[in-house]
Amino acid sequence: MWHRWNRRGYRPQARVHGGDHGGRVSVAALVCYRSGERSRLVYRLHHYRRRTGERAAFTLHEYKALQQAAHQQLPGGKVVLVWDNLSVHHSRSMQAFINAHADWLRVFYLPAYAPDLNPAESVWSLLKRSMANFLATDLDHLTGMIKHRLKVIQHHTDLIDRCLTTTGLTLHTTPTITN
Repeated sequence: MWHRWNRRGYRPQARVHGGDHGGRVSVAALVCYRSGERSRLVYRLHHYRRRTGERAAFTLHEYKALQQAAHQQLPGGKVVLVWDNLSVHHSRSMQAFINAHADWLRVFYLPAYAPDLNPAESVWSLLKRSMANFLATDLDHLTGMIKHRLKVIQHHTDLIDRCLTTTGLTLHTTPTITN
């Protein structure tokens, strides 16, 4: 490993040799809220090591497994999922999965270009901020640090609650008045 100092105002660079060249870790998470219950964070990691035939992004199966994990971990098991407009979320296979599990899964989609309404975006902000000066030696080291930081967020339900607060949304709805 070698270290190069940069000019003032520029981030120093450190290169690590012998690691996973171009590998990456992706994270998908559900931020879960229920009135009267503690907030929860359910997440899954996807490793991409640039191997032949390996998927670079989360697979449909991994998204389904994430939803099933939330179903098993949440009290009552009912899930109302508010999702962004990622193309895999709208795929025919995902729609078939949602319809097959309509007894415990209901899905609403956020409007296009509305990340400010997604509490998970605040989780990513917390994660990135907590890793600002972290230097990973390899993909496994990075994965370990991401898991550690997400577990810290999981155990601080006040942080998860603030992720909902930043959206301006609430768990309580005002009933509509009909004449």
